[in-house]
Amino acid sequence: MNITVILCTYNRCERLAKALESVAVSVLPAGAEWEVLVVDNNSNDETRLVVESFSARFPGRFRYFFEQRQGKSFALNSAILGAKGGLLAFMDDDVVVDPTWLRNVTAPLESSEWAGVGGRIRLQETFTAPPWLPLDGPNTLAGMLAQFDLGDRACELTVPPFGTNMAFPKAIFKEYGSFRTDMGPSPGSEIRNEDTEFARRLFLGGEKLWYEPSAIVYHEVPESRLNKDYFLKFWYDHGRALVREKEQKPSVFGIPRDCFAISKAAAIMLPMRAIRWFLTFDAKGRFFAKGMVWSTLGQIAETCNSWKGRKKSIVGGSTDQTGIARQP
Repeated sequence: MNITVILCTYNRCERLAKALESVAVSVLPAGAEWEVLVVDNNSNDETRLVVESFSARFPGRFRYFFEQRQGKSFALNSAILGAKGGLLAFMDDDVVVDPTWLRNVTAPLESSEWAGVGGRIRLQETFTAPPWLPLDGPNTLAGMLAQFDLGDRACELTVPPFGTNMAFPKAIFKEYGSFRTDMGPSPGSEIRNEDTEFARRLFLGGEKLWYEPSAIVYHEVPESRLNKDYFLKFWYDHGRALVREKEQKPSVFGIPRDCFAISKAAAIMLPMRAIRWFLTFDAKGRFFAKGMVWSTLGQIAETCNSWKGRKKSIVGGSTDQTGIARQP
């Protein structure tokens, strides 16, 4: 078993230290070879010093890499190319992992049946949701806080896992391409769908992914995210992402065919969703309804951008005819 843990970070040196402390004590089978590759995405804080301190404490375990091109997908794609392991596990700088996390999230990949694994993401124990934020039921917004919990039973995934707790064979990226750089967070864009878009690419290719509930990470939610403006911006960008993900499909007059369907549906749904927002008085239900309006507005805005031809699907590395980056 040869594993590389990939962690991309930007200006979060204090949280980064907590994340690295947790993964440093990972418990793996005897003889397993593993490393933690930390990609500094052009930070201007003490990120490099933090990583170098762990490299000194754990010789050969932690490796520092600098990626100047700003954007998480650039950092991820560079790490994939530079990873020594044949199995790649992904975590973020704002999580703490269980000691058995790395073993459990990669173990299913020893079977060729599975092209990827998603683990359980829990919010930290001290988290308290504001009264307007629904975290359960059909209108849950737990995913916007990167909570991913499908219960205690391991099973085949039918939904994409989240990027802070997933694993893939390195070879899968040669077959299906790298993370789309227009789908990950970058300066001027907070779209955060590079992970789910990649998983959906695998689903479309007929691949099978596994849910492993024993692979647990704990996600820290900063106070700055516990406000309505953050969630509404998230909703808006998610609407944009729904359109952007379709941009590599065949087009008509420069607009992807699927964008026509999305924009038509959005135009129809906008007044109905607005009415639902105005007529809902329960705090959680009302905020969810408002968010759906913002998502619809994002879809419309992104379709307009496609029409004007101001954006292209940008990917790291060389591209094939579909625009998806392929590893050399």
